Amino acid sequence: MHLKIRHRTEYRYETPVRYSIQELRLTPPQTAGQKIERWKVGTPIKASTSHDVFGNLCSVFVQESPYTSMMIEAEGEIHTQDAYEFIDTPKAVSPFYLLQQTHLTEPTQEMLSFFEKHLPKNNTIESVLKLASAVQATIAYRPGETNFATTAAQSFALKSGVCQDHAHVMLGLCRFSGIPARYVSGYFFAEESPNLASHAWIDFCSDIDQGIWQSIDITHACLADARHIRLAIGRDYYSAAPVKGVRSGGGGEELSASISIQQVL
Repeated sequence: MHLKIRHRTEYRYETPVRYSIQELRLTPPQTAGQKIERWKVGTPIKASTSHDVFGNLCSVFVQESPYTSMMIEAEGEIHTQDAYEFIDTPKAVSPFYLLQQTHLTEPTQEMLSFFEKHLPKNNTIESVLKLASAVQATIAYRPGETNFATTAAQSFALKSGVCQDHAHVMLGLCRFSGIPARYVSGYFFAEESPNLASHAWIDFCSDIDQGIWQSIDITHACLADARHIRLAIGRDYYSAAPVKGVRSGGGGEELSASISIQQVL
């Protein structure tokens, strides 16, 4: 598919923000299944760019003059095709590092007991997909009941969440089973479900020695395909978040985000 994407994030504050640092992972990589035709990220002031430890292109900008609103916009065109296998470069983070749990992925004993019969005995696509189907069936997709700080344990207790929660639950269970797994942030093209445009899924390592990863969408219980556009990878949402930052001042914050994905025919 040939897709045109526009992602706009706007912040408004009750009182002036005196100082802030923003960190963006809004640039999709050239990788299996996606070819970037053009892409640009617009920020209020010039950002510095570098690659983080996971190989994501990271943009950082610091604002030291007071402001009460801020706009960040990413837009471009991408050609996609079905792809679910990804091979790391030699400089990539070791898969063994991605066996470690984080605060967002740590499973409870109740979670482990509940999913015990679904936990994969090996790192094959078939066995991990079965676990994905069990997570999808257990955690109902309900926007608005969780947020970016919700943990896998909290989502499991609610038995509801969104794609981010599905990914965190799945990461916790894969890692407990001895399978390295990483969080993937990105976009999902579905004309009938625009609320899914901002999306998250996981990669699991099927060959540690060769650095081979398979990409699975838990929300749809399927392998990643041409509908998925990758932005960044990390240990969990926090390390792969498209936009995050810290600020001094500003009082209350109002955030509005919009993503449009259109197929170019």
